[in-house]
Amino acid sequence: VQLQASGGGTVQAGGSLNLSCAANAYNFISYAMAWLRQAPGKEREFVARINWNGATTWYGDAVKGRFTISRDNSRKTVSLQMNDLNPDDTAIYYCAIERYNWGVYDVRSYGDYGQGTQVTVSS
Repeated sequence: VQLQASGGGTVQAGGSLNLSCAANAYNFISYAMAWLRQAPGKEREFVARINWNGATTWYGDAVKGRFTISRDNSRKTVSLQMNDLNPDDTAIYYCAIERYNWGVYDVRSYGDYGQGTQVTVSS
């Protein structure tokens, strides 16, 4: 499976960005999908997860109430709407497939990372 994230950029604090991830998986609808991020010098962090039909979502505490994950199975895409961004959100953002059963919030549950997209928030 190949995943390609896009939509990153540089914004000021309080701004918004919408990230998108395109998947080439023929059975995309069978996968739970997630967004994770990694800031310089820090470990990869869980951001959000969405189940196969979009009915259920999970969010990391740092982004809850500001970010929204969604998916379009007909287009094989997953998106992340990010509002009220702050400098702590600066990171490379990756989309991933849930491959393992370490728990929703455990980054070890996810794999098939594609090339990430850089998000930089200036103060």
